[in-house]
Amino acid sequence: MPTSMTFTSLTQDMQSYLERGTPLDTQVANQIPRLINLAERAIATALKVQGFLTPVISTLVAGTSVYQKPNGWRQTVSMNYGVTSVADPLQQNYRLPILPRSYEYCRSYWPDSAVQDANLIKVPKFYADYDYNHWLIVPTPAINYPWEVNYYTQPPLLDNSNQTNWLTDFAPNLLLYRALLEATPYLKNDERIPTWEKLYQEQLATIDQQDLQKVADREAVRNKA
Repeated sequence: MPTSMTFTSLTQDMQSYLERGTPLDTQVANQIPRLINLAERAIATALKVQGFLTPVISTLVAGTSVYQKPNGWRQTVSMNYGVTSVADPLQQNYRLPILPRSYEYCRSYWPDSAVQDANLIKVPKFYADYDYNHWLIVPTPAINYPWEVNYYTQPPLLDNSNQTNWLTDFAPNLLLYRALLEATPYLKNDERIPTWEKLYQEQLATIDQQDLQKVADREAVRNKA
């Protein structure tokens, strides 16, 4: 019967591979969940694939130029807003992109965030990272707009109450090898680092290549030569 990875099974696998962390080995047993979470965070930083993409639909609010990023945000992929099509007024929610720019460019382009254009000539055009937790959008919206953001996220971290996520479902080998790689320095078992590093990098490259075969840069499909 096929098996699947869960937080519990991954914990058991690590105990088997490491030959440590049994209930009597409380110090290592207590550390294993932390090592798994460190592995998840490291993978989310290293890997930008469809499995980590999350769309969020919200609203650009009139008079507001700074917006909270979603929990787990790692990198913005694209942003757009909805208006009535100029070419066809019956077409609602016509989508226009909001383009990435530096913070300095946005402030130079629209110096006073309190200013809104009553004639709606200056619609939202650009966004920047205001800080790690916020975006700056300019010009400041003069009316409410439907708003959509697509971004790379940190999948929900595993624990006893959250047994599975995208990594356990689609990249269990990658997660196992990275968790074992996190464990070796803790256990001062440095001779095993090259083994787990090699296996981890092979899995990382395989998943990354599979994703590149689907899409090159979110605008053009990459075909094999």
